[in-house]
Amino acid sequence: MFIIIIIIIVTNRCGHCKALKPAWDKLGDEYDGSSTVLIGDVDCTVHQNLCQKYGVQGYPTLKYFTANPMGDAYNGGRDYEELSKFAKESLGPSCGVEHMDLCDAEQKKSLETKMALSDSELDKLIEDSDAKLKQADEDLEALLKGLQQQYEDGKKAKEDAQAALSPELAQLRSVKRSRENGAKQEL
Repeated sequence: MFIIIIIIIVTNRCGHCKALKPAWDKLGDEYDGSSTVLIGDVDCTVHQNLCQKYGVQGYPTLKYFTANPMGDAYNGGRDYEELSKFAKESLGPSCGVEHMDLCDAEQKKSLETKMALSDSELDKLIEDSDAKLKQADEDLEALLKGLQQQYEDGKKAKEDAQAALSPELAQLRSVKRSRENGAKQEL
C-alpha cells in the first residue's frame, strides 16, 4: 500500500490558520477513507516537539510527505480549489523503484545507477545530501539573524535621529504656526 500524507501545521490562535481551516476541512472530507492520501492537522501549541522536528517556524505551514521524510513545503494557493488541484496532480504514486513504469528514460537511468550502489554508498550519499540541506537551513538562519540585526540597527538609528531632531523640529513648527496665526489675524 502506498500512503501519502499531507499535513497542515496550525495553531488555533492564528488568523491565517483560521481562514485556511474551512478549505482544509473540505479537502480532508474529499479524501476521507482514501488508502493513498491522509489529510491531517497538528496544533503546534500542543505538539511543539513534533513541529520543531519538522522545522515549522511560521503559521500556517503546509507540508506534504512523499519521498522526503522531513516533508516538502507546499507554497501554492490556500483556497480549496488550489489545494485540491495540487493533491490530484502531485500526490499519489510517482517515479521510483516501486513505480518504474511512471519514470521517463532519464529517471530510469538515474534510478538504475543508484540501485547499483552498495548500501554504504547509498548511506553516504544520503548523509551528504542531508548535510547540505542542514547547511542550507543554517545559512538561512544566519541570514535571518543578520537581517534582524540590520533592522534593529536601522530602527535605533531612526530613533536616535528622531530624538535629536524632535526638539528643533518642534521649535520650527512653533514659529511657523505663530507666523500663520499672525497672518490670519492681520486679515
